[in-house]
Amino acid sequence: MPAYTPLDLLNHGDGFPSASSHPALHSERLSTLTLFLHGTHTIGYLLPSISATLQDPHLSGPHWSTKGNTISLLGSTPSERSQNIHATLLLWREKHLFRILDGWRNELYAVYAPQGELLFTIERSAAALFGLVTYGAHLTAYIRDPVYSGGFALWIPTRSRTKSTYPGYLDNTVAGGIAAGYTAFETIVKECAEEASLPEDLVRERAKCVGAISYFHIRGEGAGGESGLLQPEVQYCYDLDLTDRRDIVPKPCDDEVEGFELLGVEEVKARLGEGRFKANCALVILVSRSYS
Repeated sequence: MPAYTPLDLLNHGDGFPSASSHPALHSERLSTLTLFLHGTHTIGYLLPSISATLQDPHLSGPHWSTKGNTISLLGSTPSERSQNIHATLLLWREKHLFRILDGWRNELYAVYAPQGELLFTIERSAAALFGLVTYGAHLTAYIRDPVYSGGFALWIPTRSRTKSTYPGYLDNTVAGGIAAGYTAFETIVKECAEEASLPEDLVRERAKCVGAISYFHIRGEGAGGESGLLQPEVQYCYDLDLTDRRDIVPKPCDDEVEGFELLGVEEVKARLGEGRFKANCALVILVSRSYS
């Protein structure tokens, strides 16, 4: 009997109570949070400790406006808002207020209004402090072959054991956050080269978008930094069929991955059941794959 059922994995990856399926729990959970607003739109969710820090100008600077149970970032343009939140984050980092900022990436994520308007950019490692929606792209490379269980085999990497987030866990073949200025597809092309040494021309020709998933994750200890931070995400999912290209073997190119294994579907399911996959990578396999 597996330690984790598919439903367990879904609930672990998408752990915030849904307004549609659990309205009472959703309302109860929201009542403990401060809303991060832009105008009338909610763009993030703040834990009490973060809300209290933002309301103290000695800790966060004069860049925030509080009204009731809401907080807004000051600034009339995306550039001004980006500068203001960056100034706050530099103060927090200098004062060592939040451990998650120890993983500072010097990489920016874009934050959007509901209609796609760019509101500001934020240091990647800080997005979860504000409960902001972030975006990523995941690719699964596979071959079709009846010799493997289920008729498919997936290229599955093991994350480096020195990574600050989910060290030693299993992952999708290639995955990465979408940095400001990048599209989902260009992110896949970049990550395929950096993480798996996959040829750019092959990826551009064969990688196919097969959908997207969204979920609201609550970060645990393996994620690095504080537990309980709120992380809503959208992942754009791609497939790469290498059935007729057995000469193409993913290989680590940076320090993100220890190595790759070609695993049949039943073996992938077994390792899912053992809880060996990074939470959102398990969701990608369970939700968006016809071979799952």
